[in-house]
Amino acid sequence: MNSNTMAQYIDHTLLKPDATGKDISRLCDEAAQYRFASVCLNPVFVPLAVERLKGTEAKICTVIGFPLGAAASAIKSEEARVAVAQGAGEIDMVMWVGGLKEGNFGAVSHDIEEVIRKVREVDDRVVVKVIIETCLLTDLEKADACRIAAAAGADFVKTSTGFSTGGATIADVGLMSRTVGPGIGVKASGGIRNLAQALDFIRADATRIGTSSGVAIIKELGEGL
Repeated sequence: MNSNTMAQYIDHTLLKPDATGKDISRLCDEAAQYRFASVCLNPVFVPLAVERLKGTEAKICTVIGFPLGAAASAIKSEEARVAVAQGAGEIDMVMWVGGLKEGNFGAVSHDIEEVIRKVREVDDRVVVKVIIETCLLTDLEKADACRIAAAAGADFVKTSTGFSTGGATIADVGLMSRTVGPGIGVKASGGIRNLAQALDFIRADATRIGTSSGVAIIKELGEGL
């Protein structure tokens, strides 16, 4: 795999609570330089990223209901609508994990549907990913989460926020991929820090990699050529 191909798997990510505008500007500059699929950042920075990435191919991905997923659906959907109106091209929303675990599937589905509805009212080209926080779920719950997200209209399911008790695993990516089938993407995120890990997740059928180590991965790939 060459560096350009690998870069298109990567959402170049900075979600730390102490990130500054200067940090985000650097993130955007790196995304443009290395041609990553997107930058993934907190909603407050969407306008800055739009300006910084003007004229580049990198998309702007932001997170919704992050990191707990436990805000009211009306709040999550409005947060998503504002982000898209400001220029976000991809939305990574956190599923209501507690609702899933107590079997309240209707409310979990409605939550996702409302975010997607508000997003698509602004721009129907926007990609919506649903973070299911695999580290908090049993395998049965992971499969249920994936089926709910797919039925609600999500474009991707995503393993993790990176802010809970664990990140992506190969087994989880395989389970998620088998559950949603070929029409929906799987994003592996959380703890992916080097080329070997990234390649293992891609072999396990991840179609996107969320990482703050994108530059290091690309440089490692270049050194191995």
